[in-house]
Amino acid sequence: MGLLSSLLGILGFGIGFPFGIFIGFYFFIYSESKDVEDPVIRPLCEIDTVAMEDLMPEIPLWVKSPDYDRVDWLNKFISDMWPFLDKAICGIIRSSAEPIFAEYIGKFKIESIEFKNLSLGNLPPTIHGLKVCETNEKELVMEPAIRWAGNPNIIVAVTISSIQVTIQLVDFQVFAAPRVTLKPLVPAIPCFANIVVSLMEKPNIDFGINVLGGDIMSVPGLYRYVQERIKKEVACLYLWPKSLEIPVLDASTLAIMKPVGILHVKVVRALKLLKMDLLGLSDPYVKLSLSGEKLSTKKTTVKKMTLNPEWNEDFKLSVKDPQSQMLLINVYDWDKVGSHDRLGTQTFPLKMLLPNEPKEVTLELLKDTNLTDPRNKKQRGQIMLELTYAPFREDNDGFSGLLEGFSRKDSVFDKTPSNISQTGAGLLLVTMIRKTRNPLWNEEFQFLLEEPPLQEKIHIKVMSKRTSISFHSKESLGHVDINLADVVHNGRINQKYHLIDSKNGVIHVELRWKTI
Repeated sequence: MGLLSSLLGILGFGIGFPFGIFIGFYFFIYSESKDVEDPVIRPLCEIDTVAMEDLMPEIPLWVKSPDYDRVDWLNKFISDMWPFLDKAICGIIRSSAEPIFAEYIGKFKIESIEFKNLSLGNLPPTIHGLKVCETNEKELVMEPAIRWAGNPNIIVAVTISSIQVTIQLVDFQVFAAPRVTLKPLVPAIPCFANIVVSLMEKPNIDFGINVLGGDIMSVPGLYRYVQERIKKEVACLYLWPKSLEIPVLDASTLAIMKPVGILHVKVVRALKLLKMDLLGLSDPYVKLSLSGEKLSTKKTTVKKMTLNPEWNEDFKLSVKDPQSQMLLINVYDWDKVGSHDRLGTQTFPLKMLLPNEPKEVTLELLKDTNLTDPRNKKQRGQIMLELTYAPFREDNDGFSGLLEGFSRKDSVFDKTPSNISQTGAGLLLVTMIRKTRNPLWNEEFQFLLEEPPLQEKIHIKVMSKRTSISFHSKESLGHVDINLADVVHNGRINQKYHLIDSKNGVIHVELRWKTI
């Protein structure tokens, strides 16, 4: 009986098992679950206002605002570079945090603070849109919309009274809208000297903190307090117009030299010059210039038929580097026909002058500046000069050099030009930048003035040189008159002006006024 029951059981299993599989397969293939339904798809124009408002935060800025560009290529670049950026950024965080940790060692019974783990995770930030702003300055301004929902693994171990406490940062999220400025633009790789970062609005920061395995951010009231506190502190440091400045290049390697003062030169007289005429006399005059300058030289009047001329003429030359520049003095004999013969030459280093202290010098004239030349032994006479170097008042326009670390700058509204004066002599610098049809000059012109041009205007005319045969070799493309009183009051103006008598012409001019 037992054997018969076993055989029947085996027979029932052999028949029932395949039959059950067949029935289950049939229902799996041909039946449809009531819990799974196809989603309802509707065009955006049919969605009501409430549903549309719920979707708006998820729409990227390049869709909502025409000022923002789509930058999928940049996100792909960041994604591919993220493993390397992760290590580089973590290295900066570690090196910056360790000195801060060291300050707390020994306080509050803290024995040690160290990173037990430091990684930003494998999820890179994404840029949901990028806006590039145009300014009149030599800078590039960008405003990216950054979102980062990362999975960092940052664990800090703090040892207090021989007890180790671990603090872990989890579920970190940042939504920020910074303004990144590369300035000033310079002719050296990477073509900008500093990176200046400001926040255009308070960032949205969300994270959790696990202490001894428990999330302290779940404590009622603590989460909101910490969030608001962080937003406030970050805003106080970096919310525009405050900024974080990161130096990239050393100013000494690429700084464009700007005038820092004025050299006053009085050509008094010359003695015992060479005889160049048949009558044993000369018609001397003097040319003055500074080494390293492309500006035209200063020239005295011509004194007829004398070897001991007296000029008593004053000149002003703009100085860019008083430590390295030299005053070049050349004395010539004027002739009606042919080139003028040089009677002698000499140089004087500006570093020999003390600021605002007059100095009388008598220099022996030489054949040339090569002191080993045997022809310099011949007496060529002397020249007497009165020299005074007058530096400009302190100028804060230039960018600072390479710093030891990052620096934070306060509001730009707190700064006032320190070199503005409405009295005394000064230097007017005019930089022509561009006009219609996009030519680029970046050429600077200097005008030394005895007093501030409060009632004067500068007349700028744009000319075009004719290539065809014409009665007029040049054609006017437009002009503009600029009141210089605004330059004197503000110290600097950088603006675009529409050309008069021109349909669409625009000229970009930078004006500076420096006083001594």
